Amino acid sequence: MKVQNVIVGAGIAGITLARRLAEEKNQSVLIIERRSHIGGYCFDYREEEGILIHKYGPHIFRTDSKKVYDYLSRFTSWIDYQHKVLSYVGGKLFPMPINLDTVNSFLNTSYTSEDVMDYFNRVKMNKDNINSVQDIIESQVGELFYRAFFENYTRKQWGVSPADLPKEIVSRIPIRNNRDDRYFTVPYQGIPKNGYTEMMAGMLDHPNIHVMLNTDFSWAKGEILFDRLFYSGSIDEFYDYRFGKLPYRCVSFQLEKLNCAFYQPVAVVNYPNDYDYTRITEFKHFTNQKSEHSVIAKEYSSGSGDPSYPIPEKANRKLYEKYKNLETKSVTFIGRLGQYRYYSMDQVIADIFKIDI
Repeated sequence: MKVQNVIVGAGIAGITLARRLAEEKNQSVLIIERRSHIGGYCFDYREEEGILIHKYGPHIFRTDSKKVYDYLSRFTSWIDYQHKVLSYVGGKLFPMPINLDTVNSFLNTSYTSEDVMDYFNRVKMNKDNINSVQDIIESQVGELFYRAFFENYTRKQWGVSPADLPKEIVSRIPIRNNRDDRYFTVPYQGIPKNGYTEMMAGMLDHPNIHVMLNTDFSWAKGEILFDRLFYSGSIDEFYDYRFGKLPYRCVSFQLEKLNCAFYQPVAVVNYPNDYDYTRITEFKHFTNQKSEHSVIAKEYSSGSGDPSYPIPEKANRKLYEKYKNLETKSVTFIGRLGQYRYYSMDQVIADIFKIDI
């Protein structure tokens, strides 16, 4: 079998690139995917009563790029959705990111938009050296908010103390001096009307694109001839872990069907201090579907399983660079795993737009 391009991985990176090659260059593309479905971590499906489930955790499309938004809008219409997150601390729910209501509710104060930042200026810790995630957070919101909202959540998410995590993992903690409780404030936000899977199926609907599911690239290497290879799997796996494995954090989900219209007031509630899970997602909030029951997913983070989040420590980046230096003109690594970067859906697509095809 001979094709011009082979893409390993039917996630958003591979699918966007396949569409570009097929449409802009009129080239043949074969996508090889080891899973039984397209979509990668954006895959969603409807359970028996029609609730749209995000199999690998909540995916909320957001971007400040009209180019990315317009591109995806060719393949889907949108549900207007503004994402909101609450954090369960001390038996109460507080808006996240921290806003004026978070501060006043947590401290039982009556700060205004004009003076709430004075509070943080008073309590933030002045540090000569900012080396860790703990340093970053405490230097912005002080010890009290760090302990209550961030310390244990970060520990559960990454498996180590924030004091031992490099500062590169977070850059800045957003603090709002108003009552805006939206998690994202970019101009384009939403959920594909009929789900991500249907949107990406539309992107694949081109005569030059063919997809092989349940297929491992190790088999394809000996069976398929191609001119160019684009690989969105883990770069260390591609090179048979020659220099050792790159570390990842992994997530798993426990789904529960509940006999209630809604379980929680927003789609996502974080649990920094209570329980083993990091957060609970209730999917009906994304689409506001009507039914007599609801489905929630409790999310757990660990160091084993399918790789989800690259860990951007300096030693890990050095290991990635050793693999990256093996790259030749015949293979291009794309996406979160291929580039050992965590970036959002719109950033992945914008990155694919930059590739010289």
